[in-house]
Amino acid sequence: MRHPLRTPLSSAAALLLAASLTGCGISIPTDPDRTLENVSGGELRVGASPDTGLIEAAGATPSGPLADLVTTYAAELDASTDWTVDSEETLVGMLEAGDLDLLVGGFTDQTPWVDRAGMTRGYSSIEGADGRKIVMLVPLGENAFLSNLERFLDEEVGS
Repeated sequence: MRHPLRTPLSSAAALLLAASLTGCGISIPTDPDRTLENVSGGELRVGASPDTGLIEAAGATPSGPLADLVTTYAAELDASTDWTVDSEETLVGMLEAGDLDLLVGGFTDQTPWVDRAGMTRGYSSIEGADGRKIVMLVPLGENAFLSNLERFLDEEVGS
């Protein structure tokens, strides 16, 4: 038997919670470190781990399909890009330290870095992926940035 006050009390509690969150100006998803806000109109700090066919680091600026995607994404955010080329381990450490905003390379949906970085869904339709589900890595907890990036990737390369 249902308690006669349960439904009205549950509804009242839900309304109170919604009203209090609205009054605080909280939006979901959020970025505790304000990555999306800081990058928009500013600088996107990108770490690149070279991977043949996806991202090459022969010149001053990385090239290849992932570099092209990052450049287009940065332009959408009205941001310049600052590239750092290094090993995966070094780049993940820099991401954790707050020195980078985004990592690209041959990262797949099976990446061992999943407990140290947030990651996009896997995209196998990126040129050079060769059937792999390529992901990009972002700082842990920066969900507004991650959501914005995934929306961009969905539009550019499909899901």
